[in-house]
Amino acid sequence: MKLKPKHSIAEHFDDIEDIRIERGKKHKLIDIITISICAVVCGADGWIDIEMYGIARKKWLEKFLELPNGIPSHDTFARVFSQINPDEFNKSFLSWIKGISKITAGEIIAFDGKQSRNSGDEKNGQGVINTVSAWAASNRLVLGQKKVEGKSNEITALPELIQILDLAGCIVTIDAMGCQREIVKKIVEKDADYVIAVKKNQPTLYKQVKQLFKQAIETQGKDLNLSSFNSREMNRGREEIRNYLMITDVAEQIDPLQKWKKLTSIGMVESVRVVGGKTSVETRYFISSLESDAQKLAEGIRSHWSIENSLHWVLDVAFKEDDSRIRKDNAPANFAILRHIAVNIISENKSRKLSVRSKRFLATLDEEYSTELLEAIL
Repeated sequence: MKLKPKHSIAEHFDDIEDIRIERGKKHKLIDIITISICAVVCGADGWIDIEMYGIARKKWLEKFLELPNGIPSHDTFARVFSQINPDEFNKSFLSWIKGISKITAGEIIAFDGKQSRNSGDEKNGQGVINTVSAWAASNRLVLGQKKVEGKSNEITALPELIQILDLAGCIVTIDAMGCQREIVKKIVEKDADYVIAVKKNQPTLYKQVKQLFKQAIETQGKDLNLSSFNSREMNRGREEIRNYLMITDVAEQIDPLQKWKKLTSIGMVESVRVVGGKTSVETRYFISSLESDAQKLAEGIRSHWSIENSLHWVLDVAFKEDDSRIRKDNAPANFAILRHIAVNIISENKSRKLSVRSKRFLATLDEEYSTELLEAIL
């Protein structure tokens, strides 16, 4: 992914519908949105934090914003974000990320869902917020997200998110929840390849894949287009060996009726872990549209987990998402988007070799560094 010239927040977020009544508009909507983005980048995790940030950095913010009536109160931030349509806010986010980045061929895009554990409100019948995100693994950028509506699940949200993203030339990775024919079809229609985990939620496919690898191992790949790749890691007393096998040209054996679009290969990874003298073995299976290249398959499988380690973990630890008590109406979904914007802004800055959490903390202490993070988007 190559970064494009900078685009300001105002260019992409100024068209969001403001449903407030006219006499109640003391503060411009774009000012409220911009202050919130800046505040979340610099460590704010709630509405009071955002108000405090605005008051503390008012002189600096006045360089970019009109602020006709000063800094909004925390109640104003809360009320406005509870009213903003999350789909509109997400559309502006997508426009912004497309403006600052360009996907390059071979980029691995991991899709996965995450639950904001304390976002539900039982008294008002509001369930916990679940969000499916698309993550550019090598560049550590959120490309988009989709709120899982009501009682539906990721199977519904995934194709909708895939549909609105430009994925041409990329490799899409999804866990077993995404092993659905319609989802595979959507990926292929976007001119992308895929590596998708197969488990027993697809019993027939799982059995066929498992049986073909059993045959490949017993016959040492006779009459099969078999390739392999191995890796070994040592980390803090833990040894992990991963053996990857890939069988290409399997459509006739696995899917003769071509129900799964562009199903070209299947993969298997055997993970052997040795910790404290104890050995454990795990075997996982995948379907893929990739040609015979076990190393590329391995890269896709390994890169998929970066969405857990580099996005979901960061949201929980650096942004305290699971501790958030923001619950009213659209506010939880919109604050989730604020966090994703902040992750991208912080990840794009390479001037300091610090964790996301440390960058946020430094931005609260050092006005020069927070200016470095934020001036490019204002």
